[in-house]
Amino acid sequence: MRHAIGLIALLAASQVAAQSHEGHQHHDPAPTQDPHAGHTMPAQPKTDSPGPTMETPPPPPPSVGSGPPRAADAIWGAEAMAASREDLRKTHGDFPVFWFQGDRMEAQVRQGTDAYLWDIQGYYGGPTERLWFKSEGEGEWGAAPDDAEVQALYAKAFAPFWDLQVGLRHDIAGPDTTHLALGVQGLAPYMFEVDAALFVSHRGDITARIEAEVDQRITQRLILQPRIEANLSAQDIPLLGVGAGLDQIEVGARLRYELKREFAPYIGVEQSWRTGQGATFARARGEDPSVTSFVAGVRFWF
Repeated sequence: MRHAIGLIALLAASQVAAQSHEGHQHHDPAPTQDPHAGHTMPAQPKTDSPGPTMETPPPPPPSVGSGPPRAADAIWGAEAMAASREDLRKTHGDFPVFWFQGDRMEAQVRQGTDAYLWDIQGYYGGPTERLWFKSEGEGEWGAAPDDAEVQALYAKAFAPFWDLQVGLRHDIAGPDTTHLALGVQGLAPYMFEVDAALFVSHRGDITARIEAEVDQRITQRLILQPRIEANLSAQDIPLLGVGAGLDQIEVGARLRYELKREFAPYIGVEQSWRTGQGATFARARGEDPSVTSFVAGVRFWF
């Protein structure tokens, strides 16, 4: 009996404690007071955006353009303005110009016999159609050129900064040879100047040449120009001492200083290799298939 009364008292105490805890869980926080309650706020001024009609300049008055077509004549004189208009006409649009460049005019100091080299080019014509001429050659000092050629090409622009060129090349040193020339010349991405051509000789020999160079400006006048040239052939040409495949490759760098934009002396170094059957032909003629040259010359244009 005493155990039953104690159990009933324990159940009654636990129920009272549960009701007390439930009351704490549903206790609502006190509401916060608005700091601006009871204050009168000042009215904000209303600003309107000017909108597109306020930002667009008004149209010109009707009197604009109604004057004489050559009003400057009344101020500067018709004769002076005629000369200015002629100069403006010549320097705008598709007008012909003449440009000539001596890209490499240099002496080469190498083991054995020193040599000279020239590489010139130029054109006459407009931005889209031009007549190009090119010539390059080299030889030992005091002797006739071992290798020399001239080219006459018609060029047509087919893309911005790129010309398609077709014409003739004639070798003026060594065996008398005339080639049909087809190539492209222009400015590749990252400012690489590229000149590539395919040649077909009157004997049916097929050769190709690819040149690339880029100007690395160290200062406004001091410029480093890396350069690479590769000569290829579709067949052995014993008469010209040319081997099939990659016959020759040249890699060099020239450092020039522009005394004027149009005239710059330079120094540099160049390495040339003959490969494959071309190296065999070179050894047969008593030449070294691998040649290192220290060069000095001038570069100019006008």
